[in-house]
Amino acid sequence: MKRFVGLTFVLLWAGLFYGVVGADTQGRFLGAKETVYPAWFKESFLDIREDVTEATHAGRRVMLFFHQNGCPYCSLMVERNLSQLAIEQQMKKELDVIGINMWGDRSVLDMAGQEQTEKSFAATLRVQFTPTLLFLNESGQVALRLNGYTPPATFKQALDYIGKKQEQQLSFRDYLASHRPNLQMGKKLHSQPFFNAGPHDLSLIKGPMAIFFEQQECPACEEMHQALLSDPEIAQLAGQTHAVQLDMWSETPIITPSGEKMTARAWAKQLSVAYAPSIVLFDSEAGEVIRSEAFFKRFHTASIFDYLLSTAYKTEPSFQRYISARAEHIREQGKDVDLWR
Repeated sequence: MKRFVGLTFVLLWAGLFYGVVGADTQGRFLGAKETVYPAWFKESFLDIREDVTEATHAGRRVMLFFHQNGCPYCSLMVERNLSQLAIEQQMKKELDVIGINMWGDRSVLDMAGQEQTEKSFAATLRVQFTPTLLFLNESGQVALRLNGYTPPATFKQALDYIGKKQEQQLSFRDYLASHRPNLQMGKKLHSQPFFNAGPHDLSLIKGPMAIFFEQQECPACEEMHQALLSDPEIAQLAGQTHAVQLDMWSETPIITPSGEKMTARAWAKQLSVAYAPSIVLFDSEAGEVIRSEAFFKRFHTASIFDYLLSTAYKTEPSFQRYISARAEHIREQGKDVDLWR
């Protein structure tokens, strides 16, 4: 029975990714891409305590690589990041990398010795995006977490941070800040018509909020504005929130949703916003709902906003299940879903 249920689930996902299920009027599902993972990933029995012990004795650490079938961001991580010789050599020397399918049924023994399936293990760790990378220290605790695809330059800094065990001295946010280039002061951030002007007293706002943490001379921020926020669908969704743009390193005064008076810089630190751009979505009653702190294309970005605005988070804690259902709903209307546009 378990194998039958597992097979049914796989077939449903195959229908979603490859567009083989449903009526002829259904829209196509585009952009999914299978990933060939490096042969040097560790073949693990998924006893995480044992993996951590083995890595520690060898002078390495464990990195858990959560992925899923058809994930183009996982493919990008492998093809753009892990294919770079310096990154590959550093990872092979310093890390035991273990792949975990966030929807898989293999047995996992977690650090507490509890047996779970891969998918329940991912749910326990609140894995919402793939790839999600968890770097474990010698005690099996999470020393660093990367949610979603991270470009090579920042990813290399993460490897250096973990390899030098810098988490024992400072946060990853502060580590990145200490390695920022000198910026020309006075440059303005790229604006959008749906951004709300200050002063910002967010304790007075009722309903959904979107806080855009950015910084000066930020190519990734420019790409977000040009490729994503200029898209009519995303602009329309973002415009339904109380949207605020903040320089994450500035002394701009704000009052947080909880009523605390502080600067944008201090709030970004309190929220553990490590790099720009990061979009943190709030509900005035529920608090933080979800955040985007990685590279995403239009479908995922629109889905993140819709997850907040539709209040789907109240009944569906898994963002991945939500976007699967959202994609099917769009396709049922005869429209294409393209993960990579």
